Amino acid sequence: MDTILFGFFLAAYVGLFLYITAAYKKFKVNSSAILIPVVLGLVYDNTIISTGKFIGEGTLLENLNLVRYWLHAFFTPLLVLFAWKTLEQAHIGWADTKWFTISGILVTIGLVILELVTEVFGLVVSPEWEYGVLTYSSTDASGGPPIMVLIVSLILFISSIIIWRKQKWVWFFIGSAAMIAGSAVPLPVESAAVTNFFELGLLISLAATAVFQGKNK
Repeated sequence: MDTILFGFFLAAYVGLFLYITAAYKKFKVNSSAILIPVVLGLVYDNTIISTGKFIGEGTLLENLNLVRYWLHAFFTPLLVLFAWKTLEQAHIGWADTKWFTISGILVTIGLVILELVTEVFGLVVSPEWEYGVLTYSSTDASGGPPIMVLIVSLILFISSIIIWRKQKWVWFFIGSAAMIAGSAVPLPVESAAVTNFFELGLLISLAATAVFQGKNK
């Protein structure tokens, strides 16, 4: 079942990539450009997860899974820059200042370094079968989301509230709030893929926000 679900997510993210790329070409809104590498990382992630059992255990699949951790470390923090750009595009005065721009860049770089140091450097993975899906996962998994993910989620959530108040656009907030709730509350479902619907919902809400702002420059 999970193989099918991850295959669905793969198709959804490919479609989302095409949508975001078309939106950037049409509206030239910078926040949509920031989403492109994030979505491509998720395309890769779901490709490896959905095809893992067909590749089989071994060095190849192990290395392909290690790349997932590296892409996550470099691409997920880019959502901080997305949040900054949405505030700037909403014409919020303090978001368009030099100090705020520098702060956003420094926070993004800091989160990349934090993720590399705490989750990637020295990473040891082992094969793991879960609900019919074969991946290579960290042998030192704590069970909770990494600090980097928590900080990014908080920044998106706060930004979504500001955008909601400023531009009366609620979908950014709904996507961010649902992502936090979905990560915090365990679902009584025998699947490791179901919670990824919240992640997909978040990315769709971010893409919709970029398009909304592109239409309302």
